[in-house]
Amino acid sequence: MRTDALIDMLARDAGPVPRALAAHRLSTAAAAGLLISAGVAVAWFGAIPAQLFATAVPWTKMAYAASLALATAWLTARLARPAASADRPWRATAGVLLAMVLVGGASLNATPAGARLDALLGQSWSTCPWRVLALSMPALAASLWAVRGLAPTRLRNAGFAAGLLAGSVGAFGYSLACPEASPAFVAVWYTLGIGLTGCFGAVLGPRVLRW
Repeated sequence: MRTDALIDMLARDAGPVPRALAAHRLSTAAAAGLLISAGVAVAWFGAIPAQLFATAVPWTKMAYAASLALATAWLTARLARPAASADRPWRATAGVLLAMVLVGGASLNATPAGARLDALLGQSWSTCPWRVLALSMPALAASLWAVRGLAPTRLRNAGFAAGLLAGSVGAFGYSLACPEASPAFVAVWYTLGIGLTGCFGAVLGPRVLRW
């Protein structure tokens, strides 16, 4: 019997992974990743001024990252279970992304035409996605560890979902140090960094999640 066929047969007989186990492992991974990414972001780039928290600027970033983390944690938990459908968490993830695009588009539309490019690019468009990616690495390692201890069979998809979760965690940590104010900036460059982390997870998934 081929290895792939044997894995498929065992997965069909394994039954679903207990939800509490998946939630515990993923929440532990996300919390550990967040502590590290936030600490590194503040130590590396410096914390944003405290008075910014009286505005919507940091809260928008954190709300986006937290909402996407919840949606992708749900997605990752489903993809870690052999028989579970992932349709609803995929839609939830897409919904969070779409909502941020709409918020970013509305803010850009309300910006004077001459200032729109500056709002979109900010001062750090060329480095923001890479900073998010770098800060997501601890959470990615922890998330892949969490998924590997469950029963994933869709390894590339599970790796991609774990990467999106890690990217969201890294983006949350980076929001504590990022001075950019435009929601349009967040919608484009934060999302790109999160997507890059997801792609990295998809590449690693078949290599590190096989059981």
